[in-house]
Amino acid sequence: MSRVGKYPVPVPSGVTLAMAGRTLTAKGKLGELKLDLTDDVDVEIKGNEVAVSPRRTDRRARTMWGTTRSLINQMVTGVSTGFVKAMEINGTGYRAAVQGSDLVLNLGYSHEIRYPIPQGIKITCERPTAIKVEGSDKRQVGQVAAEIRAYRGPEPYKGKGVRYDNEQILRKEGKKK
Repeated sequence: MSRVGKYPVPVPSGVTLAMAGRTLTAKGKLGELKLDLTDDVDVEIKGNEVAVSPRRTDRRARTMWGTTRSLINQMVTGVSTGFVKAMEINGTGYRAAVQGSDLVLNLGYSHEIRYPIPQGIKITCERPTAIKVEGSDKRQVGQVAAEIRAYRGPEPYKGKGVRYDNEQILRKEGKKK
């Protein structure tokens, strides 16, 4: 069993944490995030550290102990440094561009795909074949990147499609004569 919950979360300078009832709020240079706490854990803010402890010894309380600690750590990291997902587009004529509040994708279909950029997310395209998704909420950054990738996932024969930068595509051999 993981013991990640017993380690306190360090709070860097420039980040303020506040408890209001069962809601923890983190404010930093990249915005503000809120987390609704479960009844299974207690959270205590001590100086520049946050300690999480389970209220009971049952299985649910112990699992929520580590989960809550990880969520608080992601909040603190998100409002101080943020999260980034880099993506690469491979394929002839495949490209992406940001136009206003939309990401416009040309992925080999007969039409262009317009993806509305949600609040709290910043999408940039340094090159027509590179997309960078940035934000303070790790879940939202991952969800937006997954939705963009789902329009044309990488295929195993030629490697065409949208893939993450660190993703390895298992290539297959084509048909033989």
